[in-house]
Amino acid sequence: MMTNIYKEILQAKSQKNKLLAILIDPDKVVIETIFDLIKKINQSSATHIFVGGSSFDGNHLDEIIILLKQNINLPIILFPGNPSQISSEADGILFLQLLSGRNPDYLIEHQIDAVTILEKTKLEVISTGYILIESGSETAVERVSKTKPLDRNNIDYVAQTAKAAEYIGSKLIYLEAGSGAEKAVPLEMVSEVSKRISLPLIVGGGIRSKKAIEETFLAGADMVVIGTAFENDINFFDN
Repeated sequence: MMTNIYKEILQAKSQKNKLLAILIDPDKVVIETIFDLIKKINQSSATHIFVGGSSFDGNHLDEIIILLKQNINLPIILFPGNPSQISSEADGILFLQLLSGRNPDYLIEHQIDAVTILEKTKLEVISTGYILIESGSETAVERVSKTKPLDRNNIDYVAQTAKAAEYIGSKLIYLEAGSGAEKAVPLEMVSEVSKRISLPLIVGGGIRSKKAIEETFLAGADMVVIGTAFENDINFFDN
């Protein structure tokens, strides 16, 4: 049976309603100023909150999520770099499989390690095919996972990878340029992947303007994720 978060994402896709997630890296959150962040999120057009980072050690994660949930009426979804970033306080979790790399830790080992933690929570677990795309410089995901991203010019191979993830049983496809990426995922790639799969498509990394968000939606993304741009300017949506 489908549960709420994924069911609502599917419904939005079927109705062509575009979704916007703000990615919060707990490493960069200062509890003393979190209410400024919350205020700006509530004034934005965000539909979802993602929480996670490549190197976060899990400290204060519960506290951050509790404060977010108390003050923001949006689904809060974990976007973990490893099992230490799982919090039962969130609403759901993207159960990521890093399909662009061949490091077994990120293909299956971390997922196995997470099972005993997840079984003790009520988190909605959403299987997600996670595909890192070359973006002009080494990203945190590349460094931590010790994997190489896929060539941004080899659009057909990326589309094949996304389709393979659908065949495997992923519920979402996430094309990621990486935190602080120099270049976003190419719009032609977003378009081709969108055409090849029937699953909701998430695109993030290197998207730094409202125009870029709109262009990514027009190319075929069902959800766009904004992280660094919002971290650097919490007035991002005021401009």
